Amino acid sequence: MALSDSRSGVPEDWFIDPVRLGVPGVRTENSDGDPLSWQSDSLCAQTDPEAFFPEKGGSTRDAKKICSSCEVRTQCLQYALANDERFGIWGGLSERERRKLRKRAS
Repeated sequence: MALSDSRSGVPEDWFIDPVRLGVPGVRTENSDGDPLSWQSDSLCAQTDPEAFFPEKGGSTRDAKKICSSCEVRTQCLQYALANDERFGIWGGLSERERRKLRKRAS
């Protein structure tokens, strides 16, 4: 380990950019050129994915609760609508809710 000052005991490379680490909430939109970079800031990426893909007739309440406080909810919903996602909870909406939203928009 290289030291910048042998008296301080602080390594030269002590700072690691949190954006490079993928720390949620510190990335600017598409800062790395990846249109899906928002996904690493999503709360669902940090929880059980099964809650977001319930079996037919299963509850969506837990997934929607998580989505309600997610800071990338809008990007998630936009992605789902643009890519015609047919399964799961995206941006806080079920497939049925996204379908209704598309119909109202057309």
